[in-house]
Amino acid sequence: MAAAAGSSVSMQSRPRVAAARLSSLNSISLGSQRSFLSFRVRPFSARLQISCAAKPETVDKVCQIVKKQLALAPETAISGESKFAALGADSLDTVEIVMGLEEEFGISVEEDSAQSIATVQDAADLIESLVEKKGA
Repeated sequence: MAAAAGSSVSMQSRPRVAAARLSSLNSISLGSQRSFLSFRVRPFSARLQISCAAKPETVDKVCQIVKKQLALAPETAISGESKFAALGADSLDTVEIVMGLEEEFGISVEEDSAQSIATVQDAADLIESLVEKKGA
């Protein structure tokens, strides 16, 4: 892989170094005997966003359950990125939220999976996968 600035970067030998060097480039060109590929590297924000797998309806339902379980005011803004801890939930509240989700969606959440839930989106994604498995 050759960079537009004339330097060469090998991704196989030292991936971390290569990634750091690539992040400072403006464009990258890749060439082979059959084709030539060129693309521009854009600056990116430090914050990583992951597209959600869960349907918006599922996320909304989870938000409603979280508001109810935490007795939050109706005007409290909750989104998929909302963290339970930031909303004031302790470990017992999180267990109660998971129990409410199990009841609402007719699923059973394993303890290991429940411990990995930190945000509304985490919960919605887990629910979608469990509902899908249940239906299969």
